[in-house]
Amino acid sequence: MIRKVCKMKLYKNCYDEYKKRHDEIWLEMKEELKKHGYDNYSIFLDEETGYLFSYVEARDEKSYNEMANTEICQKWWKYMKDIMETNEDNSPKSVDLKKIFYLP
Repeated sequence: MIRKVCKMKLYKNCYDEYKKRHDEIWLEMKEELKKHGYDNYSIFLDEETGYLFSYVEARDEKSYNEMANTEICQKWWKYMKDIMETNEDNSPKSVDLKKIFYLP
């Protein structure tokens, strides 16, 4: 099992819409995440800055990385691009955060 944390940037006036879209996340997206070993997945918002912090526990690095290549993930990224900073391929601009401490 691996743990991944990253930060992304949400546009200021889109906080409620981001939450709404995740409250209504597509069943196909949930299934694909589970299929790729994603478990215990959370996203937190810093409302002062618009930064999102995602934390996920995944089966392994390979499965984690393969999720980005799925059709449903590509569709989700396209759906989300109007409310957050994205790259040219519609993936969220993100920065992986370095683990400093862990208490099992």
